[in-house]
Amino acid sequence: MYRASVAALLVSTVFAAPALAAEVAAEASSVEAADLQEPIVVIGQREEYGVKSTSTATKTDTDIKDIPQTLTVISEAQIEDQQLRSIADVMYFVPGASTGTGEANRDQVTLRGNNTTADFFVNGLRDDVQYFRDFYNVDRVEVLKGPNAMIFGRGGGGGIVNRVTKQSTLHVHREVVAAGDSYGGVRLTADIDQPLGEGIGLRVNGMYENGDSFRHHVDLERYGINPTIGFMVGPNTRIDLSYEYLHDRRTTDRGVPSDVRGGVGTVDNPVEPIEGFDNTFFGDPDDSYSKADVHLVNFAIEHQFSEGLKLRNRTLYGHYDKFYQNIYPAGAALPATLLLPERVTLGAYNSRNDRENFITQTDLIWDSEFGGIDQTLLVGFEFAKQDSRNLRKSGSFAGQNWVPLTDPTVDVDVTYANLASDANNKTEATVAAVYIQDQIRISPMFEIVAGLRFDSFKLDVDDFHGAGTEFSRKDELWSPRLGLVFKPVEKLSLYASYSRSYLPQSGDQFSSLTVTTESLKPEKFVNFELGAKWEPIEGLLATAAVYQLDRSNTRAPNPVAGQPDILTGEQRSKGIELGLERSISDNWQISAGYAWQKAEVRERTTACNPDVATCNVPLVPRHSFSLWTRYDVSQQFGFGVGAVARSKSFASIGNTVKLPGYARFDAALYYSITDEIEAQLNVENLFGADYFAAAHNDNNIAPGAPTTARFAVRFGF
Repeated sequence: MYRASVAALLVSTVFAAPALAAEVAAEASSVEAADLQEPIVVIGQREEYGVKSTSTATKTDTDIKDIPQTLTVISEAQIEDQQLRSIADVMYFVPGASTGTGEANRDQVTLRGNNTTADFFVNGLRDDVQYFRDFYNVDRVEVLKGPNAMIFGRGGGGGIVNRVTKQSTLHVHREVVAAGDSYGGVRLTADIDQPLGEGIGLRVNGMYENGDSFRHHVDLERYGINPTIGFMVGPNTRIDLSYEYLHDRRTTDRGVPSDVRGGVGTVDNPVEPIEGFDNTFFGDPDDSYSKADVHLVNFAIEHQFSEGLKLRNRTLYGHYDKFYQNIYPAGAALPATLLLPERVTLGAYNSRNDRENFITQTDLIWDSEFGGIDQTLLVGFEFAKQDSRNLRKSGSFAGQNWVPLTDPTVDVDVTYANLASDANNKTEATVAAVYIQDQIRISPMFEIVAGLRFDSFKLDVDDFHGAGTEFSRKDELWSPRLGLVFKPVEKLSLYASYSRSYLPQSGDQFSSLTVTTESLKPEKFVNFELGAKWEPIEGLLATAAVYQLDRSNTRAPNPVAGQPDILTGEQRSKGIELGLERSISDNWQISAGYAWQKAEVRERTTACNPDVATCNVPLVPRHSFSLWTRYDVSQQFGFGVGAVARSKSFASIGNTVKLPGYARFDAALYYSITDEIEAQLNVENLFGADYFAAAHNDNNIAPGAPTTARFAVRFGF
């Protein structure tokens, strides 16, 4: 009956007001006086998926084909065509990437077998706090694979995710979008770009969303606003200043547990998530919520001294207030006993994580020629200071701490207290870094990209347990990068690359450093990669890469009882990634990818299953495939089709619970009603596949959404 209603909605929408056909042309650095008066009408024009060049991977504007690294770009056009709402949505369409649930309070991804909550950036600057990011003000999302410390600093072992936000184009553009879905959700966005005079422009992006879920008792409310002003100070200097406020409050839904009613899972015979509870909330939804308030100030200035010499500074100040609380399934679904029914044990805790970030980067870029050899030299430095306050409280139940499977959604009394094992600290991270990189074009066929970065990373911790303890750790990190690019023909680039990165033992969020671990060296990531980038036709980019990524200095149990962990753990990820993006023709866009991955723990770590010689890294399917393509039949009408497929993966490093493989199919219709009004309908999971999309551990597993319809109407004026 539900599918029939969706089909009826699809048919009615096709004839009443089908879909979005256009995207606004942007990115200009100057504007004529006449342009200040009238809006630029671009209905019927299409921006292609992806981009041809970016400065993110090298800090210099570089053609994608000349970057010796795997890079996937999800542009605003693709985000709008698919109505992607989250980092998790984007990861489906990035080869070699997968998403975790992040305990339902944050973005969390796995790139090339390495899990992270912190390797997120905005306009190239670190945005590492745990919250859910939105795309209302985003021009594109760039996912770089492999260690990236030479450009981005510590971490980034498997890759990084960078959001490029919208800036003033100094042209007129006005757009409002009203959207909804089949669960009653509503989303409104606005994008107003208005010149204020010659060489001065104001752009304001805003968003409000209020939505429900197919999961019972799960909802969210978020809103944000991002004004940004750009102005030219003479012909050679541009300044951009922006402020963003984002509020996000949602139910903390930790998903469903695994099912051991038929026996406990083993490595040889893992169990699966419990079936038949895709809509059911396990725990107390009224007292499970996450709230984030984010304030971001971005400043950028760029000055062109001469044709080949440029100076650029980017500075970010971020203030983040984050709190979440959850009452969730802490164990598997257990069989009935003589005294107890089939049941699930609950756990509870809350956590406050507040942070202030100040980060500034200054780059000097020099394009020159020596002895007939072109080169682009980059010299830069970075300073950052990050202050955090962390307080976690464990929950204790007034009554029983389990719920029967017949009624797992409850209203319970829980008392929260800060225990000795809970975080209660203040941290101060200070980073000072210098880096140098040279892109040497020996000939039209050969290019070398070589760079080296030095980071001084110091972390001071005030632990407030008991009488209080102060301790610190300082790491001095050298991060090299070397890439060789060979272009036998103009449209084909072959490359080989080496890169190295480090992650201090304080971890992603500075919470892993203790008195007993402050002497441990950082984890190390080393990546070797061979790849090719080819434009078989104008505008279409095909990519292929094979890589091996080794992670070492991970913690392992000390063979001497009672002694601190030792650094003997090792992990190896290797794989093949294939990608196809951008445009096949003016009216045909595509984004497709395939990855074969094998990620294993080769030497014991603290979390690895002691019963096996090697452990498979969780949330890394051996095979993954994605496709999204849009075809415009005419200036008025277009359609899109897509698919996502994953082979099985494991919910945790214990390898005793597996997420079954699945395939999901999506579709969309687009229609231009008038020159100023466009509409679209997206149907996700068109055939109602029953699958499990992600996990946080063996008993916090997220069911995939059933058939879901989303519709939007865009107004230009």
